Amino acid sequence: MSQKKAIVIGAGIAGLCAGIYLQKNGFETEILEKHSLAGGLATAWTRRGYTFENCIHWLVGSKEGADLNAMWKEVFDIGKIDFFDDEVYQVVEKGGERITIYRDADRLERELLEKAPEDGGAIREFARLIRKLGGFKMTAGDSPLSRLAGAASMLRVLPALAKYRKVTMGDWANKHKNPLLRSFFGSGLEEMSFLAIAFSLAWMTNRNAGYPIGGTPRMIGLIADRFRELGGKIRFNATVERILVENGRATGVAIAGGGTAAADVVVSAADGHATLFDMLGGRFMTDKLRKIYETFKPFPSYLQVSLGVGTDMKSEPGFLLRALDAPLEIDPETRTDSLSYRIFHFDPTFAPPGKTAVVVFLGTYNDGYWRDLRETDRPKYEAEKARVAAAVVAEFGKRFPAAKDKVEETDLATPATVIRYTSNWRGSMEGWLLTPKTGMRSLPSVLPGLAGFYMAGQWTQPGGGLPTGLMSGRAVSKAICKDNKMPWRPA
Repeated sequence: MSQKKAIVIGAGIAGLCAGIYLQKNGFETEILEKHSLAGGLATAWTRRGYTFENCIHWLVGSKEGADLNAMWKEVFDIGKIDFFDDEVYQVVEKGGERITIYRDADRLERELLEKAPEDGGAIREFARLIRKLGGFKMTAGDSPLSRLAGAASMLRVLPALAKYRKVTMGDWANKHKNPLLRSFFGSGLEEMSFLAIAFSLAWMTNRNAGYPIGGTPRMIGLIADRFRELGGKIRFNATVERILVENGRATGVAIAGGGTAAADVVVSAADGHATLFDMLGGRFMTDKLRKIYETFKPFPSYLQVSLGVGTDMKSEPGFLLRALDAPLEIDPETRTDSLSYRIFHFDPTFAPPGKTAVVVFLGTYNDGYWRDLRETDRPKYEAEKARVAAAVVAEFGKRFPAAKDKVEETDLATPATVIRYTSNWRGSMEGWLLTPKTGMRSLPSVLPGLAGFYMAGQWTQPGGGLPTGLMSGRAVSKAICKDNKMPWRPA
């Protein structure tokens, strides 16, 4: 019996993981990637000795033996990564006041009660929820015993999930009188489910959400190496234009510039909208799926202002949210009244000794403005980039006066940059925003009337993130093996 061929579209985290599992299970797998390197949105870039991280804040599964750790080991040697577990998640500043959001529920509760006693009821409720969610397992495993343990953990948190499933970050922010706590919970993603921050802090409390030193380049590099070691192939600068269909079955893909690639199985780990509406031309859509793309809200797009600062900033928090004296205009439809700084003094690989890489994210849903500007008026596009960068540098100088004159590298990426390199719909920073409307349930990974085709990645699971790529790639490989009457194994 000849070896079956699988084509995976996209060398992001989901595509790489799907490829690894398919290789392990007997498929000849080739990943087609439009960019010149793997990672998709999980990426970083280097400018004059500084590395600017675009993706990872922490990795769920960083702790040996904890939830998701064993699954990461299936796709790469996670032991080769050194993880940094800070005591602090974020510092919030407004005027002369500051609150520290600790990564430990007990310490966080004490800090918030001390700084915002007027919000004692909401603070205690929040801390209780974090502790409760700390016992939840995202992955149930493959054995009957592990599935039973997973079901038991779900039962324990089910009342909490039911209670808070309709609560947004904005709703929770409005429960507080303290302006810093209102800023923390309501800083830019007011429609996002409140459960998202509660789960994040639960993983942090369990010390299972460390930051991988070397960031996404280190992690993606190890995963891509593992795929190649297993015999998989990645073809870069290969943009898939169409998924080929014959008699209701996906038979391969057509590649931009000419040429096709035949396959027994096609997996799209690329952008969901481009896959369904462009590569498949809108065919095979259900009413339910079409409604999802019409009504679900994606994560916003963003501008990333990256600064190479020629001084050591180790005395500053690694993640700082600071209120501004006056709103900053990002584009004609978007303003922000705060800036968040990621100060990578904890990653020695990101800057020369004694220097620091700093990244500022500016969220916007006005992606069309930046895309159209780049295409139709490049001088104005560059001028707008320079305006935003100068405003951020000026605010940086106000907050960090000792580093004011030490900014020696400035880089700005826009939604047009995101779209150009990743094709992610609307330049979204992830996929579907986790909201009360979307819930946590996975979206369809197969389409009625189309055999041999599967989808994986952030557009199949609200909330996005690297674990979504891992788990969806794994799940799709199991489904493919089942449909092809082949045994499946994770290792």
